[in-house]
Amino acid sequence: MNPQEVQIHCLVAVVLMGRGIYAAPVRVDRPPPGEEWSHGEITEPRLAASLILLRDAPDGQQVLLVQRTPAQRFMGGAWVFPGGAVHADDADEAAAARRELEEEAGVALGADTELVPYSRWITPVGVKIRFDTWFFAAEAPAEVEVEVDGGECVDFRWITPAGALAAGERDELMLVFPTIKHLERLAETGTVAATLAAARARPVMPVLPKVVPSGERARVLLPGDPGYDDL
Repeated sequence: MNPQEVQIHCLVAVVLMGRGIYAAPVRVDRPPPGEEWSHGEITEPRLAASLILLRDAPDGQQVLLVQRTPAQRFMGGAWVFPGGAVHADDADEAAAARRELEEEAGVALGADTELVPYSRWITPVGVKIRFDTWFFAAEAPAEVEVEVDGGECVDFRWITPAGALAAGERDELMLVFPTIKHLERLAETGTVAATLAAARARPVMPVLPKVVPSGERARVLLPGDPGYDDL
C-alpha cells in the first residue's frame, strides 16, 4: 500500500467514525477493519435496513443504541441503531428492519406498529464494504424490555440524542458518521410524536457522502453542499 492509499484509508475511517466534516490523517500500518479501499471496480452497495426505536421519557425523547461486538470486522465496537443486510426472505426493507431489531435487541414490534421511513444512506464510493441502508423510525412498545443477542451486539442504551452526542464527544460512545448525523436530526424534535410527524412530512432522499482528499485533510460533502454535484 503506497502512502497516498494509507492516507485515504485513514481519512475514510475518520469520516465514518469521526465527529466532523474535516479530519487530519492518522498514520497506520493497515486500513481499519471493514473499511478497506476498493481497488478496481466499484463495489455495489448491499441493501440494508436499520430501525430507530424511540420512546418518551422524563428527560425527553430517548433512542435505542446497541453496541456492536468489538470483534466484528465491520464497525466493531460502534454504537448504532439495530440493523443489518436485507435477506432474500425479507418481504421488504421494513420487514428486514423489524427482523434485525428482534434478532439484535430482542424487541418484537406488533404488526400494527408503524415504521416511518426516516432516511436512506449509501456508503461512499471507493469503500470496499458498502451498504444502501433504509432507516425507519418507530415508537417502542410500552414497558419494552431489551435483550441484546450477545453475538452481533453486546450492550445497549436508552439515551437522548443530545446525550448520545455528548457521550460521543467525551469518547464514551464510539459513534459512526451516519449515526451522528441522525442523532443531530433527532435532537431537533423532543418527543416521539414530533419525530414521527416530521419524518412523515419529509421526503426520503438518498444521502451519498463524497470523500474529497485535499493535502493532509479530507472534506466530506453531503448532497446540497457546495461542490457536491461537481464530483
